[in-house]
Amino acid sequence: MKPNKQKKKFSWRERLHEIIYEADTPAGKLFDVLLLIFIILSILFVMIESVKGLPKWVYLYLYYAEWVITILFSIEYILRLISIKKPQKYVFSFFGIIDFLSTIPLYLSFFISGSTALLTVRALRLLRVFRILKINRYIGEGNKLMIALRDSRPKILVFLFAVLVLSLIAGTLMYMIEGSDSGFTSIPISIYWCIVTLTTVGFGDIHPVTPLGQFIASIIMIMGYGIIAVPTGIVSAEYSRATKKVTNNNTQHCYNCNATEHQNGADFCYNCGYKLHNDNE
Repeated sequence: MKPNKQKKKFSWRERLHEIIYEADTPAGKLFDVLLLIFIILSILFVMIESVKGLPKWVYLYLYYAEWVITILFSIEYILRLISIKKPQKYVFSFFGIIDFLSTIPLYLSFFISGSTALLTVRALRLLRVFRILKINRYIGEGNKLMIALRDSRPKILVFLFAVLVLSLIAGTLMYMIEGSDSGFTSIPISIYWCIVTLTTVGFGDIHPVTPLGQFIASIIMIMGYGIIAVPTGIVSAEYSRATKKVTNNNTQHCYNCNATEHQNGADFCYNCGYKLHNDNE
């Protein structure tokens, strides 16, 4: 489909769409910065609210502050629905669901009443932590990291399989050497100990007591430091390659079909041919 190259004056809904869904205009950048500030404030309020023993006025302040932020996020959610031609695409998208889950818990307190339901309401309000996932919208390096993790997956899976084989062998040896008297009551328990030791967690609930067992445990601990570094090196190498691949940072969302990932400098949507930019700006 060939895009219509005639100059087109954007409607108020399209202007609103450009501010809310995009970040390549001053108004769009300001909107994103303010939204990010409110997200961080909301998360901080949730964290402080979970602290026991604070003065009552602090909890009262947090309650009212959370209501203000919830109302602001509700307005944002409504504006996102108004400013898009096909609202259902946003509603059922990943971030649309996250926006809904992070906004609705406080309103549920109006419909769930009774002393026995108070704990349920408090648990539902913890869903406000979902707001932190919206921060991903503002991390420009997110695409590079996703590509690096995706390209690293086969290598990491092979590496993890090798670690499991090593844990199986080492766990079996420790079961034979230490026995049930030292807590190695079965091969699965011994494998659990090996994984805990190999990852340098070291719960201390099981430990070898024989000299040979302690010698093998020492080798496993030393190997653990090297094993931790391997996935980091794999992801780092793939991230370096992804940095060379990813050069597109276009934030345009098509008002007509909600398509994203347009090329830098694109004037029309690659999916439907709709004009992306306002000619008057």
